[in-house]
Amino acid sequence: MDHKPGSKRGISANIRRLLDQRGEKRNEAESQTAILTHLGNRHDVALINLSSAGAMIVFDGDLTEGDEVGIQLLDHGLVSGHVRWIRDGRVGVSFAGPADPVQDDE
Repeated sequence: MDHKPGSKRGISANIRRLLDQRGEKRNEAESQTAILTHLGNRHDVALINLSSAGAMIVFDGDLTEGDEVGIQLLDHGLVSGHVRWIRDGRVGVSFAGPADPVQDDE
């Protein structure tokens, strides 16, 4: 089996994308903001997308995969979760329990 240098466990990026499909619907949320809570500090962040199981946010601060965080969503209260991945100023957060995603009425 041929493996590209630097690939994770010999799995190509295309196959990883196929395996990483999530069942829940994601809502685009780029015009929305939230407050990220980490180690007692609060940070304004931009939401990229949001689902009942997690969110993608823009944040250049000091986070590590596995960190416990909270995200204050508009009209949804504080949702706790963990950092799943960090890439190019974007952070994937997996919620500890289901959240009601923000719906765009337009």
